[in-house]
Formats: sequence, structure tokens, C-alpha cells
Amino acid sequence: MTTNHTPLAHALPAEVGLCPDRTQRLMDVLRREVDSGRLPGAVAMIARRGQIALFEAVGQQDPAKGTPMQTDSIFRIYSMTKPVVSVAVMMLVERGQLLLSEPVSRWLPEYAKQQVATANGLEPVKQEATVQDLLRHTAGLTYEFLGTSPVQQQYGQAKIASRERTNAEFSQTLAALPLQFQPGSVWAYSRATDVLGRLVEVVSGQGLGAFLQAEIFGPLGMVDTGFAVPPEQHHCIAEPFAHDPDGGVPMKVLEPRDVPAMEGGGGGLMSTAMDYTRFLQCLRNRGELNGVRLLGPHTVDYMTADHLGGMPADGTLLPPGHGFGLGFAVRTQLGVSPVPGSVGLYYWGGIAGTTFFVDPALDMYAMLMIQAPNQRDYYRPLFRDLVYAALV
Repeated sequence: MTTNHTPLAHALPAEVGLCPDRTQRLMDVLRREVDSGRLPGAVAMIARRGQIALFEAVGQQDPAKGTPMQTDSIFRIYSMTKPVVSVAVMMLVERGQLLLSEPVSRWLPEYAKQQVATANGLEPVKQEATVQDLLRHTAGLTYEFLGTSPVQQQYGQAKIASRERTNAEFSQTLAALPLQFQPGSVWAYSRATDVLGRLVEVVSGQGLGAFLQAEIFGPLGMVDTGFAVPPEQHHCIAEPFAHDPDGGVPMKVLEPRDVPAMEGGGGGLMSTAMDYTRFLQCLRNRGELNGVRLLGPHTVDYMTADHLGGMPADGTLLPPGHGFGLGFAVRTQLGVSPVPGSVGLYYWGGIAGTTFFVDPALDMYAMLMIQAPNQRDYYRPLFRDLVYAALV
């Protein structure tokens, strides 16, 4: 596959249907937040009609050192890793190496004969989790930090978040633990995409990082994305405040300088705003960027359709008026949700604060890169409101 380093096109906001004053207001609000001491720094990006209309940095990259934020600062993108790994899985599907309907245990035998934790003890699964279940978070798995259920406590006791296991060792450890739900019965945000990372390794015969580099990062020209930041780029790493500005307990974030044993498909990548913009433009183009095609257009449409069909959701992470596709939350209603967006919009974000959304109906996508874990639930809707306010 060829490598693509063609720069993305830029335009003035007015040339792509954005109000210049309101686009400027978005940056003014982010500066206000930085000046208030609540946000260390940010990189904001809005693109429409295939052209980047806003791409600016504000505040500090490293508040402890006072280094200014740069547009090429490197962020821990956490769960924005999931769409990338989901694309990798669908590339294997397109190549005829994998079926979404296959049970996970066909490729990862450790997931055969799983049991579900219930109030009455362990029960066998009624139907095995499929590859599709992993992609849409309906495989019965959970996340240890989302609650204190018995299963979540077992995840914690097993140190399931450790980056010192290989993907193979992680998968074996997770598979030995009970499920929290019957597969296919409920949407529950989970470690499913970490399992997909291991699945990519088994099906492709390559390490996850090597596969992503060869098949996605290299071809798209995502030159600064990976599971660790090399020494020559350590000066680019964006850092959160050492102390939570709201007085809460600061979240311990990943150390990007360490090369982890586990290349976590669910949350391990480091990236820049421009690298991820290239990935989003590829999605917006329905699988292609500057002559490099990762996926067929209908596959992207399929991934960004709702795959839940009204299945109940566990917790509050999936907002009202939304379903979930294969790697993305998907908007199913114009209203109901407390943030604006067209039907068909798809999005996700990372726990340290990074977030993106793609609105095909408006031919627009946008992204906010920040490292402010405890403030993420404030800045995501704020950014969304400001972007939609700028449209004319």
C-alpha cells in the first residue's frame, strides 16, 4: 500500500459555510477557559467540505514547564484508539479473513464456554459473543472503572488495566473472568476493543502496532501516532495539570515515554491533532484519503449505522437519541440529546478529554484535543455547541 503525505487542504471559515466571527468566538472561549486556570491548553480543529477551516493551539502543552501548546503536540487519545482498531478489524473483514458473525472463540479459543455472573451465581452464556458484539460493545464485558459490581471488582483485582502484559496475556486473563451480561443483550462500554486488538494479531499474524503502522498510519501519513512516543519527540507531549483545578482527585494518566508490553486496542495510542484529522478525513471520504483506500465506502456507511436497534444500554455513557455502530456512537434522532448534531453523526472521545465527531449530513468533522481528564464532560458539549453555533 502506498504512503500518503499529501497535506490536507485549508480554507477560510467563510469559504466553507462557517461564520468567521463565531469561529473566532470558539477560540476566544477556549482562551477564557485557559485564562481561568481550568484548562491547561487545547488544539481545536474544524473541517468542512474536505477543507480545514480552523486549526489552532491555545494555552500550554506542559503547565509545569510553561511550554506553549503547539498544533503538533502529542496527546494520549485513549478511547479514540477504538475507531482506529475497529477500522483495522473491518479491513480484515473486507479481505475475507474474518466474518462479523463468527464467535470470538473461533479465533481466541480462551473465550469458549464463558460464564455470566448473576445474582444466583455463574450461568453459561446463552449465545457466544461474536466479532460484531466486540465491535458494538455487546459482548457482555465491562470496564473496571465504571462501577463496583462483583465482575468489575474482579477486573480490578486481576489488574486488567496493566500495560505490562502482552495482548495475548491480557486476552487470556480477561477470558478467565466472568461476563457481566449475556452477550447480545445489552450495550455496555467495555474492554471489548482491547480484545479486538488481540484478534487483529491472531488473524493478521502481526503485532497490533505493526499492523496499524503498515496498514493505517503509514498509508494515511499519520507520522506521529503510536503506542509510545519516541525519545526525539518527548518534547511534544501534552500534559495535564498536576493538581485537578476543580479540587478532585487527579486521574493517573498513561506514561507515553514507556514502551508498553500491551498495545491496547481500546485506549493505548498517542497521536496529534493533524494525524487524527487525516484519519477523520479518510472516514469522511468513506474510506479513502488522497488516493489511498483503507475501506470500501459501503463498509464505512455500515460501521457508522446504528447496530443496537433499541437494545438497552448499561450506564449513562450513551446519550439519549444515540445508538452505537462498529466503533462509534451514532446519532439516531435530531433532538433528545443535550448537544446539537445531525441524524447520522458519529463520534467518540478519550478519557483524558480528547473528542471528535463527524457529521456527514453537513459534510463536517471537528476535534478537540485536551488533557483534562476530570473536566472532559464539560468541555465536550461546550466544544460541540460552539462548533454548531459557527455554522451559517
